[in-house]
Parts: sequence; structure tokens; C-alpha cells
Amino acid sequence: MDINVREVLKASVPFNSLDDAVLAELAKHVEVKTYPKGSYVFRQGQKSLQVLFVVASGLGEVTLTDDRGQETIVSYRRQYDFFGETALLTDKSYGGSVRAAEDLTCLLVPREKVEELIAAHPEFSSFFTTLLSERLRMLYEETVAQQSYEAYSTTESPLLRKRVSEIMTKSPVTCHLHTPVTSVARLMADYRISSVIVVNDEGCPVGLITEKDLVHKVLTRPSWQAENLTADLVMDEKLVKIQMDDFYNQALLAVVKHQVKHLVVMDGDKLAGILTLRDLIKTRSTGSLWVTDKIETAKNLDDLAKIGQEVDNFLNALVAERASVPELFEIITEMHDRLISRVIELCEEEMIKKGYGPPPVEYCWVNMGSAGRKEQTLRTDQDNAIIYADGDPANADYFHTLGARVAEELVRAGFAWCKGGVMASNPQWCRSLSQWKEVVTAWVTRAEPEDIRMLTILLDFRPVYGAKNLGQELWGHIFDVFQKPVRAPHFLTEEEVHVRVPLTFFGGFITEKSGPHKNEINLKVACRHIVNCVRVFAVKNEIYETSTLGRLAQIVERGIISKEDGEFVQNAFETLMMLRIRENLKKVKQGKSADNYINPYRLSKTEQSLLKDAFSAILRLQKLTSNNFTNYWLRYLTS
Repeated sequence: MDINVREVLKASVPFNSLDDAVLAELAKHVEVKTYPKGSYVFRQGQKSLQVLFVVASGLGEVTLTDDRGQETIVSYRRQYDFFGETALLTDKSYGGSVRAAEDLTCLLVPREKVEELIAAHPEFSSFFTTLLSERLRMLYEETVAQQSYEAYSTTESPLLRKRVSEIMTKSPVTCHLHTPVTSVARLMADYRISSVIVVNDEGCPVGLITEKDLVHKVLTRPSWQAENLTADLVMDEKLVKIQMDDFYNQALLAVVKHQVKHLVVMDGDKLAGILTLRDLIKTRSTGSLWVTDKIETAKNLDDLAKIGQEVDNFLNALVAERASVPELFEIITEMHDRLISRVIELCEEEMIKKGYGPPPVEYCWVNMGSAGRKEQTLRTDQDNAIIYADGDPANADYFHTLGARVAEELVRAGFAWCKGGVMASNPQWCRSLSQWKEVVTAWVTRAEPEDIRMLTILLDFRPVYGAKNLGQELWGHIFDVFQKPVRAPHFLTEEEVHVRVPLTFFGGFITEKSGPHKNEINLKVACRHIVNCVRVFAVKNEIYETSTLGRLAQIVERGIISKEDGEFVQNAFETLMMLRIRENLKKVKQGKSADNYINPYRLSKTEQSLLKDAFSAILRLQKLTSNNFTNYWLRYLTS
């Protein structure tokens, strides 16, 4: 039977998005091959044949073979369908077999031609990336939905998907701007409440009066006559508002982030209720939410040292309630930042008491590593630094002393010493702004192995405390240096794009061969591939965001990589982090170290597929990185 290759392609998705001239040229490179009934096009585990198969006529059946060798038909491929795309795009073995259910004629499109079309035609490219991304997202959601979280916590049923409207106090008690304070106090006593919302003439909330306001703004100021005071004089105008359709996790984050105990709940632009910290706690069986208040009210460093463990307990509670990876990152980061900031504040007070005085100039405390990327869940080694304003060189002694004290207290709070000395207690990581600029320029320009190591650490830095404008200014300098034809961007990516993911050519896992982690994979290393590639995209394109997911979102928003590629990588990163957090919590509960290792053979079949798809996304990102940086910068290096 004669096959009109161009017409078959024109009728097949996604080739139908290409114009006739492109299809005519492509048809010259396509092989037509017929497979007799009962024969196999390829078998499960076979290495990729480096072609995309398009069905011209006949019927193919997709089969999977289980561990017992039993083969099952899972789907069919009919005229104008294609198959073999996953092995083609990832250069891995086939995950299943395709057998001719009847005589089957296929077009064999060479891999290099598919890649040329992907590079030249965005719509064609997005189709395949979306296909892989949707598969990964589907498996991820299935795994999370089926996961038994009771293995990690004894918390009650999941709550993060409850609506605020389900747990808020409706019909909140209000007063007007000119209501006497004595009347406000009487309302609190009569209704046994701790706060009253102040509304204007239109009934819109404009302030909040709490018991604390009455004590600190009225009773502690004898010159003020309470009977002459009105609500507008003592209320707090900084309201934190949420919508009644928001979820529990959004309310939780608002409480933690803004350090408040009362949230004003709105229905559009109308007052609907009030949600208090006590309401959130009552909804749960744990008192973990109190930790955020304990951090802010801690009077000394001994108290803070005890609070650190409660943050870890809170992580267990969030996982038990099926918090997503981005939710875990955001909430735990906010709590860690507040804990660190309070440690610094108390260390500053200690420095004053010991005669060192207050900071002589402005300074900024920055986190790096996973903490800088807002990806630290279980607390790990410290990675921090100080940037202080230029001035008297003698200022260095003050900040070295402060950095050493803060590092010591962070250890007591549960943040371990950095074995590599990447801490503000080390003069190498405690510099004036001009000194930081000089050393960054040197690192980027020389790009020796040690320089690249230092850059890799620094380029995740995030201001946490103090004069954050100093951090912004240093980022601005980094971006300026990276716009020049220097060596660093090439070397930041050169090694990364050539590191293999832990999959064999036949689709099996590559695990440790011996030692304490025999048959295991280090998920931290797998995540690092994504972190490293996304980082260099972000820095080169002047993106201030430091979190991997945040950087990725902006890279996509700016059109640097496609939306489909971005979603594919995002799904992979969340998958790897979900497995990593889950396994680490399990090990900690068993009294073991959180070492980031996992035995893939102990995962379910779905989880194994999920992990393999995540590694496929890494391969895709490595290729994008290589195309955008390695060759580009090589042109500078050889010119």
C-alpha cells in the first residue's frame, strides 16, 4: 500500500500545526515501515530507537509486563496516533511494549528532525512538553492523595483545605470610630472576647482594638483620661484581611507572616467575620501554632533555644495535614526567619550590655543555601553571612563578634554548625558592601574551581534581617558583572549539564553499589540539578527572587523558557521534594539521621514512575541549560 507521508503527517497532531512547506521537507527524511500482525515495534526495557512513530495504517497495542512476566494490554494506537515519544525525548529505554494487533504501518520520524521542529516551532514544542508534564502532575497528585500521612504524625484529619468560612467567628462585635474606649472595654467583658473591630460610617473595617491595646495605650498612660478617649485614638490601623473563601493554610500563613492574633475576614469588600489564633488552634489538636507567638515574646536566648524543636514538630503537623510542597516551604521559612531574627535581636541587646554598643553602621544578615532559597524544612547546617555598610575599617571587629554570637545561639536553637565554615562568624563571610563587591567581581572574572564553589553558595543569598537595601545593592552589582562576557556563567553550568541523572539506558535506577546507602539514591543531589540550572537562568536574567520555584515562575513569565517546560520542571521539583521531606521525617521519627537518601525499590510502582518522570524533567532542563548557556558562553571564551 502506497503511503502519502506528507498527508499522514498533516492529519496527525502535532504535525498538523506545521505549514505545508515544512511538512514537505520533513517527509524527505521519514522512513515508512510495516510490522506484521503479532510482531513487536519495540519491547519494554529496550533502548530508544531514536525515532517517533506515527501510525499510517493498522492498529498497535501498548502492553506492560509486570514483575511476574505477565503482559497486559493497557491502550491502543490507531491511525494518525503517535508513540515512543517519552523514550525519544529523554533518550531512555521504553517503559512499555508496542505490538502490531494487525498489520501496522508507521512513519519513523528521526529524533534529530523532531528536535529541529521543537527548536523552531513553539506550538510543536509545547505539545510534547505538556504531554510529559501532565503525566508527571497526574502521578504526583495520585501519590499525594494515596499517601498515608499517619506514618509521620498523630495529628487529626487533614485541615489545610478547610475554608476560612468554616472556622471563623461570624457576626463579629464592632464599634465606631468615636465609640468611647470605656464602652469598648464593656463590649469585651460582656461578650467575653479579646478584640473589637472598628468600622467607619459605611461599615467597613478600619481598625482593631485588642485587650493589649487597652492595657498599653490606656492603663499605662495615667495622663490619658480613659473616659475622654475614643476608639480611633487607640485602635491599630494595620489590619490583616483575608477572604472567607480562603483556605486554612492561607490564614495560617497570614498569622505567621504578619505576627498577629486576629484576622479580619471579608466577603468581597464587606465585613464577614473575624478569625483568631485561638480559632485556628481550636480547629487543631496540637498547640504548634503557639510557637510563632513564643518566638516574638521570647525574653532571652535560653527560651529561643527551647523553641527550635517546636518548629520541627510543626513541620510534622503540616505534612500530616497534606500541605503541598510550596505551602511547606512558605510557612516553615517564615517561622525560621522569625526565629533567626529574634536570635539576632537578643544578641544585639547582649552586645550593648557587654559594652560593645549598638551596631556602628547599618548591616544586613543574609541566609544562603536551602534557607536562602526558602527550601529548608528540617533544619540543616547554617549558611549565612553579614553585609555591613562601608565606613571605619574597625567596624569589622564588631560584626565579626556579633556574627560569632549569633552563630553560637543558632546552634543552640537547632541550626548546626556549617562544616565548611560558611557562617557570619567567619571573616570570609562577614564583609563590608564594597568588600563584597570586590570579591564577587574577582570570583566571577577568575572563575577558578574554588571561585565557582563560592559563587554557587553566594548566589542563593536572601536578606533576612536588618538593612535589606544592602543586599539589594549587592544583587545589583552581581547582575552588572554577569552581563559582561565573563567566564563564570559557562563554568556554573558546564559541569551540571553533563552530570547524569540516576537512570540507566534501560530505564532502571542507578543506586549506590556499596556502603551504608547501598541500593539508595540521594534525592538532595537530584534536586540540586534543578536548583543549579534554574539559578544560572535567574542570575543571568537579573531575577532577584531566590527560591527555585519563584525563580522558575519568573523565568517562564519572561518567556526565557516555555510555560510547558516550566510546568514540567516545577512538577519534577515538587515531586522530588515531597519524597525527600517524607523520607526524612520518617527517618527522624525512627531515630535516624535525615540523610536525603531513598531506596527506590521500596516505593510503589506509581511512585517509581513518578521518580523516573522527575528525572526525565531534569534531563530536559539540562538540555535547555546547555542550549542557552554552555554554547553561548563558549563563543565568548573562544573569541
